Amino acid sequence: MPDIFHDFPIKADTERVFEAISSPAGLDQWWTKRSSGRAQTGAEYELWFGPEFDWRGRVSQCDRGRSFEIELTRAHEDWRGTRVQFELAPTPDGTQLRFAHVGWPKANEHYRISCYCWAMYLRVLRRWLEFGETVPYERRLDV
Repeated sequence: MPDIFHDFPIKADTERVFEAISSPAGLDQWWTKRSSGRAQTGAEYELWFGPEFDWRGRVSQCDRGRSFEIELTRAHEDWRGTRVQFELAPTPDGTQLRFAHVGWPKANEHYRISCYCWAMYLRVLRRWLEFGETVPYERRLDV
């Protein structure tokens, strides 16, 4: 199965990065249009990207300040059953983030587009945490 990986530093402490990747308020700043859920293993998340993209995920791993993972349970068929993973490690300048989106059924066009989209979304995450920049949802893939 093909997987997506991105590793990069963020000049923000791990607790702040963890909140950004695991709380609805954080996710809505860089990924989702609207979300709800709790950073707790077994909790369900609503990941809303618009009326046609009202997705759900289950928190499959949550170690505060260290790791967070959501398994997609209701989503586009290529995303269902995949896992979005974040691993955090403190560094002298902030946090090293290891991102993975694993379990793709095949390296099709949707997978290839998602590789690009994740890079763009993660860039928005980093810019928000480091510089306080906010980008409207509709423009996040254009910055």
